[in-house]
Amino acid sequence: MSEQTDLGFEQAFGVLRQFTRSRSAASRAVERCELCSAGLHHDHPHLVELATRQILCACDACALLFDGLEKSRYKRVSRNSKYLANFEMTDGQWESLMIPINMAFLFRSSIENRIVALYPSPAGAVESLLPLDAWAEIAESNPILHDLRPDIEALLVNRVGHARGTREAEYYIAPIDECYKLVGLIRTNWKGLSGGTEVWTEVGRFFGELRNKSEALGGGVNA
Repeated sequence: MSEQTDLGFEQAFGVLRQFTRSRSAASRAVERCELCSAGLHHDHPHLVELATRQILCACDACALLFDGLEKSRYKRVSRNSKYLANFEMTDGQWESLMIPINMAFLFRSSIENRIVALYPSPAGAVESLLPLDAWAEIAESNPILHDLRPDIEALLVNRVGHARGTREAEYYIAPIDECYKLVGLIRTNWKGLSGGTEVWTEVGRFFGELRNKSEALGGGVNA
């Protein structure tokens, strides 16, 4: 997108902001679009600001401006999720990624032109240095990873139950806002050194809801 077009968007947003600021104080508690300040429904679109990786709430009109754009300050976040029922990853391959916990999400940054690996922590999302050869080996076994849409979709990995021997590992292609939602959930519910019972209950609920709304998809060599 050209600088002139970006300027046009900014001017349009400015007019919308002036209009919405005239609303009564009683309506200000409503969740609002972070671009034009319009009121939002509960189930509203999100944008990701590419430079900061910040997730923004948006109204349908503003989200539509950035739907499918490749070169822009923002991208509209995908709303589709896929459960990768046949995803192939060995314990050795996971360990080769050098992620210190058994939960992470990995996505391609269009600005940095590389795969970024982040994992949740009590302090928020932490970036892990990702060995490119390790990712390449996993992607070779799972061709669906070549189709990840940059910035807005991630491979979301949950191997906590697998590491504890209580359940199978879970792999998803998830919208990037869902990944950051998981980060926020852990950050706000973590207590003490181990996190406490409440945080793991919330994590289990998160993955249960994600799996229920995800399309089941084979993610192995036959994808």
